[in-house]
Amino acid sequence: MARFTDRVAIVTGAGSGLGRATAVRLASEGATVAVLDLNETAAKETANAIESDGGSARSYGVDVGDWSSVESTVGAVAGDLGRPQVLVNCAGVGTFVRTEDESAENWARIIGVNLTGTFLMCRAVLPHMLASAGEGGGGVIVNVASNAGLMGQPYSAAYCASKGGVVNLTRALGVEYRARGVRVNAIAPGGMNTPMIESFGFPEGATARDFAAVTSPIGYAEPEEQAGLIAFIASDEGRYMVGQIVSMDGGITCG
Repeated sequence: MARFTDRVAIVTGAGSGLGRATAVRLASEGATVAVLDLNETAAKETANAIESDGGSARSYGVDVGDWSSVESTVGAVAGDLGRPQVLVNCAGVGTFVRTEDESAENWARIIGVNLTGTFLMCRAVLPHMLASAGEGGGGVIVNVASNAGLMGQPYSAAYCASKGGVVNLTRALGVEYRARGVRVNAIAPGGMNTPMIESFGFPEGATARDFAAVTSPIGYAEPEEQAGLIAFIASDEGRYMVGQIVSMDGGITCG
C-alpha cells in the first residue's frame, strides 16, 4: 500500500517505541516523515533506518512541552519538507507513584509532555493544515491517549489526568475542525511492549492484584500493531472518522 504518497507526516516521540514504529509504518506507505524526538540521536537513528529501507525521512530535536521549540521545529519541517498533512503525537512520559508521594515537579512534567505537548504540536501544525485545506488538501491529527485516560488505574494520577485531557482535547478539536478540512482522532492503547512501559516502575508494596483490572490477560500489544491502527485512521480510508477515541487494548476497557 502507498496511502501516504506525496504527504508529509510529523511523528513525535519517534526515537523509540510506538513513535518509531509509526514513523517506519508511514514511511513504508510513502510518507515523507519528520522524525521528532527530545533525544536527537534516537531521532536520527529512526530516520536512518527509514532511509536504509528506501523511505524518506528527516530527524529533528524538539521539546514538545516548550512552545518556542515546537514552533521553530514545525516551521523547519514545513520549510524543509513542505506543509505537514499528518501529525501523530506519540511523545509521552509516565511513572507509577503513590499519589501521597507525588511531587509537583513530576506532575508538571507528565502534564507538560503528555497534554500540553500534544496541544502545542496541534496548535503549531493547524495553520499549515488549514492552508492546505484551502487548496483542496487538508490534514489529519492522531493523538495517542491511553486506556488510562478512559478509566482509573492506581499510582497513575498524573498520567491518567494527562491522558484524560488528551481524550477531550481530541474531541474538542474534532468538533472545531471537522468542517474545515482537518480530522482529529486518538487511539487509546493499553499496555505496549515498549521502553516507556519498562520505565514506569512500581511503588514499594504494589502487587499484581493492584493492576489486574488494567492489565489484559492476553498480554501487551506490540507497537507495530498500534502503528497499523494509526496508519488506518490517518489514511483516506478513515476519512469519516472524526473526534473518535479508538481503543485497541486487549479488552481492558470492555469490562
